[in-house]
Amino acid sequence: MKYLQGQPHALPGHGLRLASYEARHFLFAVEEGVATLTLNRPERKNPLTFDSYAELRDLFRALASCDDVKAIVIAGAGENFCSGGDVHEIIGPLTQLDMPGLLTFTRMTGDVVKAMRACPQPIVAAIDGICAGAGAMLALASDIRFGTERSKTAFLFTRVGLAGCDMGACALLPRVIGQGRAAELLYTGRSMSGGEGERWGFFNSLHAPDAVLAAAQAFAADLARGPTFAHGMTKKMLQQEWNMGVDEAIEAEAQAQAICMATNDFHRAYHAFVAKQKPAFEGD
Repeated sequence: MKYLQGQPHALPGHGLRLASYEARHFLFAVEEGVATLTLNRPERKNPLTFDSYAELRDLFRALASCDDVKAIVIAGAGENFCSGGDVHEIIGPLTQLDMPGLLTFTRMTGDVVKAMRACPQPIVAAIDGICAGAGAMLALASDIRFGTERSKTAFLFTRVGLAGCDMGACALLPRVIGQGRAAELLYTGRSMSGGEGERWGFFNSLHAPDAVLAAAQAFAADLARGPTFAHGMTKKMLQQEWNMGVDEAIEAEAQAQAICMATNDFHRAYHAFVAKQKPAFEGD
């Protein structure tokens, strides 16, 4: 992994820790099991570059084998979340690439979403201001989204002559807000307001601009204190069952639940209930 070469490869539970990871193209900090990833180019509304895409991909892949991160918050510095790909550092150079080069790039951006969906930790997005293009896809690939009234979310690919199907948008967005609403946003590229996003189910809740990050971190901290192995299983089932029939999904959930019943956390919950205490989960 290009940006994580100094980190040892390990199986979950065998020592890979990212609390000391020093990100190169965004901010990254871990506190009490919650990693906060902050896109940090506020003067440009936090756009992405070739390098930040690659580092995001590599980091989310590493999180799949990480012991010390139990939940993730992704946010933007300043008053915006992310304006998408940097016009000067990405869009301009793309006009000079041949087809193999373009496909290499589009596959890399899609790999960011794949890695976000594959990592077992729940991802909570704190979204204020502009959330556009690839930035909207980072939000969409998250598990939970907190917004503000002034959030403006736009899948604006058609505005630059591209299809509205970038990075999995045509698969993910209809499942979150419905086919008709997703089609409208993907065809027109228009902005969805914070209030509209909450009504449509894109945002789980809205908060004041100066409180949205704290709300996301508090929610993530609560998840980090919970049965994190079971959270990872829940996320895996939410992902896998999109492609299953009902009977197949019920069988998959029977197997997943039996696995969770063999964990120590399940036994801790039972003994805590008997003792009329709150269980102290440890994620095993």
